[in-house]
Amino acid sequence: MLQINPELKSKIDQLWNKFWSGGISNPLTAIEQITYLLFMKRLDELDQKKQADAEWTGEPYTSKFGGTWIPPEYRAKAREDDTQKETAKRQADAKMYEIDKRTLRWSEFKRMQAEEMLQHVQTKVFPFLKDMNGATSNFTRHMRNAVFIIPKPALLVEAVKTIDEIFEIMEKDSQEKGQAFQDIQGDVYELLSEIATAGKNGQFRTPRHIIKLMADLVRPQLGHRIADPACGSGGFLLGAYQYIVTELAKKAGTKDLLPDEDGFIRTSVAAGLTEKAQAILQASLFGYDIDATMVRLGLMNLMMHGIDEPHIDYKDTLSKSYLEEAEYDIVMANPPFTGSIDKGDINENLSSQKRRQCTNAPDLLFAPIGYY
Repeated sequence: MLQINPELKSKIDQLWNKFWSGGISNPLTAIEQITYLLFMKRLDELDQKKQADAEWTGEPYTSKFGGTWIPPEYRAKAREDDTQKETAKRQADAKMYEIDKRTLRWSEFKRMQAEEMLQHVQTKVFPFLKDMNGATSNFTRHMRNAVFIIPKPALLVEAVKTIDEIFEIMEKDSQEKGQAFQDIQGDVYELLSEIATAGKNGQFRTPRHIIKLMADLVRPQLGHRIADPACGSGGFLLGAYQYIVTELAKKAGTKDLLPDEDGFIRTSVAAGLTEKAQAILQASLFGYDIDATMVRLGLMNLMMHGIDEPHIDYKDTLSKSYLEEAEYDIVMANPPFTGSIDKGDINENLSSQKRRQCTNAPDLLFAPIGYY
């Protein structure tokens, strides 16, 4: 979509230029901040769609933006020696900091004045996103050190406006060409040519059509355990997810699926699956990366496509600490082609001692264990 839509490409370029002129010149930092905003926007859209679908079908649905939220630092923490009265007081004190979740929606805060919007996003919306899956979730753990660093109210206002325009163009494309929401975040990678300066560890996105072709060749099925040992923003996992959802949709009798802009029939809509099938599918995808920023981007990317709790983790799959063997049915990956790792920490199961002594290039080390 983005490769052939000059209007959309122009909007992405405008967004990058605004971040550059606004003081965020590191490409990977800019992409992370842009992704946070895309995530806020997409989360609101998905939630509203699920609410509308639930009203249509009569099925129950609990909105992510329903009720109130208390920031973790203000929550009442029970103490063993507390009396009932003291516990009640702590709970009453915590209620003073309750925030109406409706105000945390993109569609609500985007109407605020610039100064108010920046403060609201920094102190309420972003902390809520980091905490929304619960204290024990993988997403919350990896988002713990994430920072929202857009410094100027005017930059945030312009970025919000541009992202709304990007989504409007995508919606128009969807209606006119029958194309579903695709990998926005990966397309941002492709269109920001400046990302090359951030690719010291091989952080380059595999082109979308290559991912789709690989999925067609491998043909992942529901129930397969699928892994990407160098997952980056999660493109291969998303490709496998979309392939499985599409095949299930076909088996269920869906007739209106059309080839997308790359010539593949794809859908990301898993709403029609049974609850059991959705649970199996979400528990089948596993990704690992050695860059904490990429782990966060991968988590948000899959969540923007409806995978509520992705299994993406920070882990060096070439190191001695990675001990998993024969855990997965399918491995889909595009190993990093730049950077290096510590020869002394290379997993002994990957290759012969002679090979380990000759190279510490990640792409060559992935090859012996069938990661190509």
